[in-house]
Amino acid sequence: MSLDRKLLLGLSLLLVALLGLGIFAGAYDLDAASLWNALLGRGERLEQFLVWEVRIPRLLLAAIVGGGLAITGAATQGLFRNPLAEPTLIGVTSGAMLFAVIMLVLSAVLLPAMPKWVQQAGVSIAAFVGALSTTAIVYRLAAGRSRLNVATMLLAGIAVAALAGAITGLLIYQSSDSQLRDITFWTLGSLGGANWTQVVVALPVVVIGGYFLCRDALALNAFLLGEKEAEKLGFRVDRIKRRVIIWTALLVGVCISLTGLIGFVGLIIPHLLRLWLGTDYRRLLLFSGLLGASFLLAADTLARTVVAPAELPIGILTALVGAPFFLWLLLRERSKNFLSL
Repeated sequence: MSLDRKLLLGLSLLLVALLGLGIFAGAYDLDAASLWNALLGRGERLEQFLVWEVRIPRLLLAAIVGGGLAITGAATQGLFRNPLAEPTLIGVTSGAMLFAVIMLVLSAVLLPAMPKWVQQAGVSIAAFVGALSTTAIVYRLAAGRSRLNVATMLLAGIAVAALAGAITGLLIYQSSDSQLRDITFWTLGSLGGANWTQVVVALPVVVIGGYFLCRDALALNAFLLGEKEAEKLGFRVDRIKRRVIIWTALLVGVCISLTGLIGFVGLIIPHLLRLWLGTDYRRLLLFSGLLGASFLLAADTLARTVVAPAELPIGILTALVGAPFFLWLLLRERSKNFLSL
């Protein structure tokens, strides 16, 4: 059996094992018999509700979001040709946060006149629209009348993120105590409100988007040689860059609109695999999706159990893991540069 097949099998088994562990884990203990009865629609109604309406949708959403964030992180690193890049560089996160805060602060004014389904999902819709809007602005600033320049896009992303952050800060300054609490919890990320509707919305976007990103794996490999060399190999560079940006914005926008801000997944998972597998995006994209799904499943299970019956925001856990890893990467790169002098 080849290394790729072994790794695919191993990551798939890890994902299934974490799904099984996640069904058992939580503030309400379930034994094997109770779980089996609940899965078959027998036993106590409370346990059936807990399994089918709370834990299973939450676990599936965690896997979908983790996979989506990781695969877009790998694609972004390929686009920018930088292993320390992540989707926040194209303005997705800052835009989502700005529009989510606008909705949270102005909900009393904006929501009453809207349909009921918009009232229920107002923050998620606003975050998704914000993610796409700011990405479109960054793209237009970088593209202009000529071809898309990745370095210019990076600078535009930083500028737009700073502006969005400033406006967000002004809104937070004017918010009430209850609004400030809601904003804080949204920015920390959570899977606590997961339901089947969210799973149905997120799954096709992440699966389809992940498929199209994987189709551009060869092009991302060619980008490692430089854009001019990629063009000589027959790749339509600008079209591929535009495709990667659009799918990244869609995937990340959907994911964070449903869960709030969850950081570092798109950074640490692809880079961890890159240290082991190298820079072949034909392997890196697929395996990043699988490992990212497992990582967020493990983080969510820990978030539900470490302070049970309370729940720790999942963004805190991913930051506790991701920030030290990011610092290690920086120190590692600094050591390499020092030794190469």
